[in-house]
Amino acid sequence: MSYIALSDQDKKEMLARVGASSVDELFCCIPEGSRLRRDLDLPAAMSEPELLRHMEGVAGRTTYGQYRSFLGGGAYHHFIPTVVDSLSSRTEFVTPYTPYQPEVSQGTLQVIFEYQTLICRLTGMDVGNASLYDGASAAAEAALMAQRLTHRARILVARSVHPQYRETIRSLTRNLRLAVEEVGFGDCGGLKSAELREKMGPDVCGLIVQSPNFFGVVEDLAGLSGIVHEHKAMMIVGVAEGISLGILEAPGKLGADIVCGEAQSFGIPPSFGGPGLGFMGCKKEFLRQLPGRICGLTKDVDGKRGFVLTLSTREQHIRREKATSNICSNQGWCALRATIYLETVGKTGLREIAVQNVQKAAYASGRLAAVRGIKLRFSGKTFNEFVLELPRDAAAVAAALRAKGILAGLGLAPAYPELPNALLVCVTEVQTREGIDHLAAALEEVLR
Repeated sequence: MSYIALSDQDKKEMLARVGASSVDELFCCIPEGSRLRRDLDLPAAMSEPELLRHMEGVAGRTTYGQYRSFLGGGAYHHFIPTVVDSLSSRTEFVTPYTPYQPEVSQGTLQVIFEYQTLICRLTGMDVGNASLYDGASAAAEAALMAQRLTHRARILVARSVHPQYRETIRSLTRNLRLAVEEVGFGDCGGLKSAELREKMGPDVCGLIVQSPNFFGVVEDLAGLSGIVHEHKAMMIVGVAEGISLGILEAPGKLGADIVCGEAQSFGIPPSFGGPGLGFMGCKKEFLRQLPGRICGLTKDVDGKRGFVLTLSTREQHIRREKATSNICSNQGWCALRATIYLETVGKTGLREIAVQNVQKAAYASGRLAAVRGIKLRFSGKTFNEFVLELPRDAAAVAAALRAKGILAGLGLAPAYPELPNALLVCVTEVQTREGIDHLAAALEEVLR
């Protein structure tokens, strides 16, 4: 349907129909102090050619075409098969809204069902929901889920969890009587198990740990889950780099009760940091507290297969006090892209991609750590990210490399003041040996 703005005559007729003499009278219930009595602070309208030039300029600011990029930290540059763009751009996928009417939404519901199935297989969980906003909000939802399941008032979060995830957890739990405490990391880059034991107690509802964590280090999930379960708390595992699930053991097989994370790596480009795609899965016994929607498979009266929304514990569907969340978007199109990506590369392909990430990152970490003055900050096993300790301020070094057309990594000082000279470097399957060697040579030159 085309959009045609309302004319003044259209507005008069609409006001007359509802019995109001003016727009002000129509909205008289809004207090004067809450009304905006000026025009919105927006730039002037553009013609179509001007708008196209503007958007081309914005698109041209993306770094991945102009720089050699070794950025990671929660948004990853992976190869995306052409079929993902081709199929996801079809109008029947781009236009659908939430599938409230299953009889006309079987295609959308099937995609969601397949997406949930893929997430369960990757995470080792029994059930998964129909996606969330992003990894950060998924982590916060997992914290609230643990609170509901245990009725306890304290949750522990590893300091090695993505800083933005930790900030989101604090923001969404601040007024919900859930205290958030952090557990530090050691020289290996992983969570300190001794500190975890000290902070665990009967009032702790769970532990949130990320693996691979923000430093790229793979956590000892089996060992940590044992400590958590001794206190009958929930083990929550976050995964910011979905590709790692192609080679690492599923968190559900290592003791996780809830697994949440970010699926951006599955066919969604980094863009300017979004959109993301949050996922969440849990054990079957916790199904009723899983937020958002869950699509199910059933049979109709004729015995034919059909897909439906089985559970939807949102406040608009059930009594507000019984709702698990007010999530109002299932990121359906992003989930579609993730589904197409995973079903295209398959189990063997995903493992091969993950292996390439591990091997190329291992070569890069060894090559860069051989540069005079540089050493690896942590000793733990890593996936496709690692932390370098530089001989001087990481932000200054990164700026010098950017001038050479290289995005060398992410300086950790803003989020971790105790790591002023630390640089987080990411190497995925799109990197080449020549590109890694070029980074090493540029670092040697900058650090002379």
